[in-house]
Amino acid sequence: MQFDDDAKLDPSQVEDVRASGGRPGPRGGGGMPGGCAIPIGGKGGCLLLVLAVAALFLFKLVPTPFTDSPEQPPQPSAQGGQAGGNLADRCRTGADADQSEDCRIVGTVNSIQSYWKQAIDARGRTTYTPAKTVLFSNAVRTACGAADSNVGPFYCPGDQKVYLDLSFFNTLQSQFGAKNGPFAQAYVIAHEYGHHVQNLLGTMNRVGNDRRGANSAAVRLELQADCYAGVWANNAVRTGFYSEPFTQADIDEALQAAAAVGDDSIQRRTQGMVVPDSFSHGTSAQREKWFSVGYQSGDPSRCDTFTGAI
Repeated sequence: MQFDDDAKLDPSQVEDVRASGGRPGPRGGGGMPGGCAIPIGGKGGCLLLVLAVAALFLFKLVPTPFTDSPEQPPQPSAQGGQAGGNLADRCRTGADADQSEDCRIVGTVNSIQSYWKQAIDARGRTTYTPAKTVLFSNAVRTACGAADSNVGPFYCPGDQKVYLDLSFFNTLQSQFGAKNGPFAQAYVIAHEYGHHVQNLLGTMNRVGNDRRGANSAAVRLELQADCYAGVWANNAVRTGFYSEPFTQADIDEALQAAAAVGDDSIQRRTQGMVVPDSFSHGTSAQREKWFSVGYQSGDPSRCDTFTGAI
């Protein structure tokens, strides 16, 4: 993936709290990668992309790091990651995004939000509200509660922010065998912004208590977010941030990442058997399929995972 060197980045869409111990604000905070079962939607809800050590939480091998009290965060490590200077000073153009991981995250977020603003505003039913991405290390406090990095990248509907510890991508590669490439990272971020779109459109309300099982509303919600990630990928060049369409190698990175974090793949790795009744995100094949549906069509209306078979 190659950014347009002259594209103007908007670093205000990414909040870097790594040097401050992971506290983005009065409800702020700090982290490590995975997934857990907690309420979806509402002030206390949170949607997680089950990645890396997510299985630990899914199968109750360790306690969930989320609490109902954002005012009681875990203590960030004294060796928390340090930001390499202010993003506003370092991330100004597409050329910067090609040279720096931090700036690449900024450019990716800019492109994703540019697309969804155009797509949602064009519908005329609601207005796209931007969602910041918060870069943290070790632990973070959010409107959804306190978390450490083990929960992996996640979207919190309570404050409409995406939370990301970049060390997660190394774990994705080392423990799950997915490539830690630029487009694998872009897929993960685009998936989380798919949840933001669902929040704005009211789709999250369709989940209710149907949060487990191969045909559950929770699985359908996650697969739709994968589809939305593919839709953005199809339209990314039109946002003006990239100089050329993504290559097949880029798309393969996303598909490999999607397959690595399918419920069946995670269960085989962690417990040696597949239990469809405990699915929360969909199988590897389903995640690949719905990303591909979005990418091949470029049309959000093709992402209706709530109707028919998935």
